[in-house]
Order: sequence, then C-alpha cells, then structure tokens
Amino acid sequence: MKKTLILIILLIFAINMHSQQDPQYTQYMYNMNVINPAYAGSSETTSIGILYRNQWEGLEGAPKTGTMNIHFPAGRNVGFGFSAISDEIGPVSETNLYIDFSYTLNLENENRIAFGLKMGGTFHDIGLANLTTIDPDDPFFANDINENTPNFGAGIYFYKPNKYYLSISVPNILESVHLDTNDFNIGTEARHFFASAGYVFDLNENFKLKPHAFLKYAVESPTSIDLNANLFMYDFLEFGLGYRTDDSVTAMVNFLVSPSVRIGYAYDSIQSELSFLTKASHEIFINFDINFKSKVSRSPRYF
Repeated sequence: MKKTLILIILLIFAINMHSQQDPQYTQYMYNMNVINPAYAGSSETTSIGILYRNQWEGLEGAPKTGTMNIHFPAGRNVGFGFSAISDEIGPVSETNLYIDFSYTLNLENENRIAFGLKMGGTFHDIGLANLTTIDPDDPFFANDINENTPNFGAGIYFYKPNKYYLSISVPNILESVHLDTNDFNIGTEARHFFASAGYVFDLNENFKLKPHAFLKYAVESPTSIDLNANLFMYDFLEFGLGYRTDDSVTAMVNFLVSPSVRIGYAYDSIQSELSFLTKASHEIFINFDINFKSKVSRSPRYF
C-alpha cells in the first residue's frame, strides 16, 4: 500500500511538474545539441555523447534519464545531428527522438553564429492500469495511455571556439496534452526556453577558468538557473562547482582519458523541500570526438 501511495503521489507530481519541466542536466555543456540544434557540427569532429542521470537517489519511482546524441559537420557551414532521450518517473515513460540541422555564418575575429532546427517526436507511455488505487473503479486509472506526438524546435548559437559562447533555444515549440480528466489538464508537454553562456579565462598556460550559467524556463513552472565555475588543468582534468536555484549544490569532475574520449561524473546535493526524502542526484557521461580528417586539429573542448 505504501508503494502504491508513493507511486500515485509521484504520478501526480511527475505529470503535473515533470511534464512541464524537461529533464534536468548538470553537465549540460557536454550534452548541448540535445537542448540546442544549432550546436550540431560546432566541434568540427564527429561527436558522440551518452549520458545517464539518476535523480533523487533512494526515492522509489524518481526520475531516471538517459540520452544519446551524435552530431557532425556535413559540408561547408552545415551540421547534422541526432538525439534520443529516455525519461522515466514512476509509471510515466517518455522517449524523444530528434534530428538536428544547423547552418553557421563565419563572422569577424573568429566569431561564429549558427542557426538550428530540430524535428522529431515524443513517444509517451503512462502505466495506469496496473496501479492499485483507493477506488478500483476509478475510470481515470482504467487504461494505460500511449501517445505519439510530433514536435520541432529551434536555436541560435553564437560562439568563438574554445573562448566563449551564448546559446538560446526552444527545443519543443509545440505544446500537447497527455492527460485531461474532468476538464482538468494535469499532463502537458509545455514549451521550454533555454539560455546558457560561458567564457574561458586563460589563467596561465596550464590552467583555465570557465564561469558559465544556464537558464531553463517554462510557463507556469519555476525558473531554474544554474551558476557554475569550472577549472581546467593541463587540458586533461576538469573540476566544477555550481548552484541550482532552490534545488541543489552541484559538483562535477571529468577526465580526458584519450585525445578522443572524455568521461565525467556530477553529484547534486539536494537543498530543496525534497531533502528530507533524498539527499543526492548522480549523473555520468562519456563523450567521443572522432576525427576523420587529419587536417582538423585536436584542440581540447571547453564547451
């Protein structure tokens, strides 16, 4: 009964909040084309990224998110990408599949501005029928919900390679309703707005400091702001500390284990009202930068 009650609470909480809030990422800077299609092809190599996030450790039915993305330059000023996101919370399962296209304009002083489009869809599954409820005859829980909805997004990415960047995007422009009962809408795919920016300071030949910020906004949902500072050492090791408003204090570390492979881990110390139920969230990633053209330099990536 306790398990069922937790799942029902999570269902209402998840659909009402999580359906209005896209998955949270602490290491978003290594997962950028999932959020902004204009990032596709910006690394000048074929980039493959895999990320897994276990949010709210120890809380049964809490969010678990996995992403896979690939993007690459595909000709002069053109980039392509693909991303897949699997997100689960309680009985709610959501899979997003998107293709990305970007076009980049070269500006003065090595500055660039890229425009991106994202197209794909969401596969939404809500397992209601197997839940044990207080009222077994409640028609709301009689059947599972399986829906597929198309969507598209857009973004702008202004940057100077390995120096600074500004990203603005809306990855899901179309809104949709997944649960609507008695004229009360408790499950929507809300439109999200993302913005992020960062700057790399050269402290000396071997140490670099990157302050950066990330904002996530959806109508009728709390605005989330990440403030971070990352230290790069010898272009091999990266440490970062951050704060997410009204949510958590974060720490991250990653290693360049080879010229083309980077692995990382992030820890979120929960500071919100949920801290009495859970203390932490965890996130890991691995990125591959594959260089098919020997003339392309293998300069380290800072974003």
